[in-house]
Amino acid sequence: MTIELRQLRYFVTVAEELHFGRAARRLHMTQPPLSQTIMALEELLGAPLFERNRRGVTLTAAGAALLPEAQRLLQQAAGLPELVQRAATGASGRLALAFVSSADYSVLPPSLRAYRAEYPQVEITLKEATSDLQLDDLLEGRVDAGLLIPPLPDRARQELDYLPVLREPLVLAAPAGLPMLAGAAGKPRAVDLRKLAGIPLIIFPRHISPGLYDAILSVFREAGITPEVGQEAIQMQTIVSLVSAGMGLALVPQSVSNLRRPGVEYLPLVQSTPLVETGLAWRRDNASPVLRGFLELMKKRI
Repeated sequence: MTIELRQLRYFVTVAEELHFGRAARRLHMTQPPLSQTIMALEELLGAPLFERNRRGVTLTAAGAALLPEAQRLLQQAAGLPELVQRAATGASGRLALAFVSSADYSVLPPSLRAYRAEYPQVEITLKEATSDLQLDDLLEGRVDAGLLIPPLPDRARQELDYLPVLREPLVLAAPAGLPMLAGAAGKPRAVDLRKLAGIPLIIFPRHISPGLYDAILSVFREAGITPEVGQEAIQMQTIVSLVSAGMGLALVPQSVSNLRRPGVEYLPLVQSTPLVETGLAWRRDNASPVLRGFLELMKKRI
């Protein structure tokens, strides 16, 4: 069974006018082809849609059941061009975005606010994941883009594009109240890492984010200290919680200091630290208009 939109449009017009002559004039056609089209539709559906008598035209039970559905289909068909155009320009659709936990305290919230304001009809799916897991998801096409910490391994560089978004120093996250952290009240003070020698380091396994791991250890190396790794954790929230529990200290990207936990102090270091980079990666062959709109917005914000 194939029903044409033209047949439904003719049917709805007659149903609204309840007069074949007025419906024909409204459709800018003559009455005979209109009547023929309605009869063909009735034959196709296997039931009469109108009662025709001397008093006029009325809908049958079948016609009354068809009318709201036909109106809905015609309304949906009328919206198809706009729907297609919105999808083609990235104004609607779905964006799957992954992010490292540190991005949740820096670039992610303002970027999402700006994108939502410009593209309110795009459905955003968020996934918090470490950099190594994001690379797998990107290469397998499970996410459109990922906020991660470089470097990208060789295979990833062959298939992914990358945009630096943020560079920030490392700061100390330490249990509050350590005597060696005492300073002048109300004044920010930089801490000499060498005063903290012997306090265990809380860090994540190197394979999670080798770039950040190596940056952290380079600070200890420059200070002439070999840290004792006390605990390993995957997420920044967990690392900070372990610091709050007095399990050790950590070096974290500066933006993580926006994560407030009782019993944790965030302080700058006397030692210079490398800048930790967060960037956006995506598949080079991903032609999604939604992704293109997100990339354009991110490029404007950096």
